[in-house]
Amino acid sequence: MVMTSTVNFGVRKSLPLLTGICVGFTVMLLLVGIGFAQLFTLFPELHLIIKCIGTAYLLYLAWMIAHSSSDISTNADIKPLTFMNGALFQWINAKAWIVATGAIATFSTAGGDLNYQFIVIALAFLVVSFPCVGVWMIFGNILKDILKRKKHRTWFNYSMATLLVVSVVPVIIELIKQVL
Repeated sequence: MVMTSTVNFGVRKSLPLLTGICVGFTVMLLLVGIGFAQLFTLFPELHLIIKCIGTAYLLYLAWMIAHSSSDISTNADIKPLTFMNGALFQWINAKAWIVATGAIATFSTAGGDLNYQFIVIALAFLVVSFPCVGVWMIFGNILKDILKRKKHRTWFNYSMATLLVVSVVPVIIELIKQVL
């Protein structure tokens, strides 16, 4: 989203989206930590279900990226996404749910003060998310001119879809081992 916004609207108009994503995910991570800690204790199989749904969603996104239109929209009425769009998107983004639940499960320990741990994890993600998500903004700015050609956009879409599928392969292997 950030890269596409930057390609279409530039860096300055995409900064609210970047900030919304980073802040929105931090809030989500904190609330997920508090809520899912209790849910995972009561229903340990919920983690597997969320992981399966999230993996299927990522594979669907890869397919959509690979088959997305190679035409650039020139509609002047289209406006960049806002801070709230970025923040609220995290709540419907399966990948964000997977990262949040995985981070909570991985970086917290049962013996300590869980609320303190969740705050530390959320703050660490907030600090790290700006440069990590910001990289997509930089890529969008760099690719703005290159992606004007249909051949380049098609190649780019297939490459991004392939990388997304490859990033999911370890999770699929883990799921297969877990189910078998």
